[in-house]
Parts: sequence; structure tokens; C-alpha cells
Amino acid sequence: MIYSIYHFFYSLVQQKELFKRLKKLDQFHFDRKLLSCKNKGVFPDLAIRVNKDRKIFTGGELIELKDSDSYTVSSFNSTIPSRSKKIEEIITGESSIIKQQMEKAGNDIFSLPIRDVFYLVRGRKKQHAKICLVYGSFFETISIENLISQSFQQVLEEQLRGSGKEISDELKQTIISILSQQQSFSKVRNVEKSSVKLRFRIMTEVKAEGNILNSKKYPEIKDDTLNFVLPCHNEEHEQNTRKKLEEVFSKRELQSFGIFKIKHHFNGYFLVLQTEL
Repeated sequence: MIYSIYHFFYSLVQQKELFKRLKKLDQFHFDRKLLSCKNKGVFPDLAIRVNKDRKIFTGGELIELKDSDSYTVSSFNSTIPSRSKKIEEIITGESSIIKQQMEKAGNDIFSLPIRDVFYLVRGRKKQHAKICLVYGSFFETISIENLISQSFQQVLEEQLRGSGKEISDELKQTIISILSQQQSFSKVRNVEKSSVKLRFRIMTEVKAEGNILNSKKYPEIKDDTLNFVLPCHNEEHEQNTRKKLEEVFSKRELQSFGIFKIKHHFNGYFLVLQTEL
């Protein structure tokens, strides 16, 4: 059996009517044969099995579920959205539940060290719904390090202006550089003589320009549709994506979809495969 995010989308299409009926997205009947792990409240919510033969499909994609009672992508807690992640940053010890599940599924986990990240986004508004399986670069339009460092630069400059103090540009850049790693915030800090421990958490909210459910920004994503959204930055990229789609869907099945491009406000074009619920 071949595993990939394309095959995962195929399985969603087969049960697409469930998206409007189920109260919670994690209640969807995901095809467990495709998955190496399934979690709740821990990234990733789902992971695709890794293929031994990776000529066309590598498999191994990581999926986070985003469910909302509006046409706004729900906030990302602790994990900043990204296009890919290192598996070693997710599996941090032998007792990792994710590691145990993946090994039980027969995966050679570290044979694919970098994993593509996808987000299964559902938004509901009145009696309507929009569902998008979207590649992480739709949300990560600059690197996570740049996002964090520029955010802290804004904080530092605001505090310096408010206090009337000045520091050298060299010291400023050193401080920002030190604070630009997300891992710095994932640790619990234990301060002597304090009866509580402290851990900072990052919450990420999607701007209107990155909100694929926003009807004004992305009118092509219609009510009551299921969409597969993939980067399409050049002709070679598009041809490769279409070739993979043809490996999974029959010619007749592909003809039943709406296939078109949308332009991201910050990150070029994406190819959309759309079907009505």
C-alpha cells in the first residue's frame, strides 16, 4: 500500500458528507491504514505512514486539525504553523507516545528526518462549512526564526522608547538573536524560592491575508466545499503536483473536481482541488 497526503485527501473525499454532520473535527472517520499515529491535543494530531519506496510519494506528512465555528482559522497554541518540521524536535525521548505509535505502525521514523506539514482546516458559518487540507507554507510565509525575532524587536523598541533608555545596535541584535528560537519557550523555568514554575507559550493568530476561509480574501474557496491546497510556484512544481494527483485519482474523478489556482497575498500561487460537500 502507498501512503501520502494525496491518498489521505482521497480518503476525505470518500466521506466528505461527514464534515457538515460531525460536531468535532477529530471525530471524523480517518483511514487508520494510512496513519502512523493519531493524537489529541498534541502535535501532530495525525501522521501519515512513511513509504519504503519513495520514488513518487515519501509519505510521513504531519497533520494538525484546526476546527472553528466561524470562517476564521482557529489560533495555533504553542506550535507556530510551518511548512515542515524535524521529526527529532517532535520525538524528544524514548517514552514519546508519538514514537511508540509510529514504531508500532512499522515505521523507520528517522529515515525521513524532515516532514511536510499540512493543516486540515474546517470553518462553519450558520449552515455552511468550508474545509481545506492546506500545505503549511500557506501560513509560514517567513521563517519562524524571523517571525519571532522581529516580534521581539518590536517589543524591545517599544520598551526602550517608553523608558527613554538606549542600548547599542550590537546589544539589541544579540538579545533578539538569543530570543529567536522557539525551543526557548517550551521549557519550564524553575526559579529558586518560587512556589510556582513558569513557562512561556506562543499563540499564533492568522491574519486576514492568510485566512483561507476569508470570503473577501479568497472568494474562490466557496461555501460547502472540500479543498486540497498545494503550493504552485512554477510550472515544474505544478506538473509534479498534477502527476501525483493522476497517480491517486482516475481521469474521471479528476474531471469531477474544480481545479484552479489562487494567489496568496504574501506567498505566490497555490493549486486548489475543490469538490462540493
